[in-house]
Amino acid sequence: MTHAGQVREWVAAARRENGPVDVLINNAGVIQVGPLDEMREPDFQRSLETHFWAAYHAINEVLPEVKARRARRIVNIASVGGKVAVPHLMPYSVGKFALVGFSNGLRSGVRRHGVTVTTLCPGLMRTGSHVNAEFKGRHEEEYAWFALTNGLPGLSVSGESAARAILSACARGDAELVLGLPAKFIVAVQALFPNLTADAMAVTNRWLLPSPGGIGPATATGAESRGRLPAVATALTDRAAAAANE
Repeated sequence: MTHAGQVREWVAAARRENGPVDVLINNAGVIQVGPLDEMREPDFQRSLETHFWAAYHAINEVLPEVKARRARRIVNIASVGGKVAVPHLMPYSVGKFALVGFSNGLRSGVRRHGVTVTTLCPGLMRTGSHVNAEFKGRHEEEYAWFALTNGLPGLSVSGESAARAILSACARGDAELVLGLPAKFIVAVQALFPNLTADAMAVTNRWLLPSPGGIGPATATGAESRGRLPAVATALTDRAAAAANE
């Protein structure tokens, strides 16, 4: 997905198998979790390659076709992290911010050709991403807060319900959709009170999230970072990981 030539081959194979492209949905993500002090340039490069450049290459492969045929859809699945920069997820937010900006600009640029672009910004998702996310610094503590918040009912959205909402937004031709009440709330607060939001994020980073240390800039997967966190605490998101073959 991060190599333009391979994306071109994949689109060509899909076109041979299924015919002309009617809908393109860009949905890919990598997550590095940890303090900014432990992040390095390759972390940001990988995020941009996956979240922005992969979508950019896929869109460029289908854009001439969908413009010629008109009334076609492009959906870019970003994140609430592309609307509000969340501490300890900096590379992820940088990549998703790039995708949100590109997607929003693309919509206005191709609308006259009958192509509708929709930007999706889900909040916390129960998809099992905690298993393969990469954790830095005090990786067991980082894993604990990330896995717990991603699995709490009310805070997180299931993959199935998100998929239904995404397809509905695509069919309607929405410009943007933020998924989940907590995500809608934080995006609204950021828009209305940017200084307050920045201060709250700084307080969260300093007092509520783990400090640097541990394994430092090295990485450990979620499967390697469970530590003493009881399985019952992540039961819902573990179930989602098994269902999605994470």
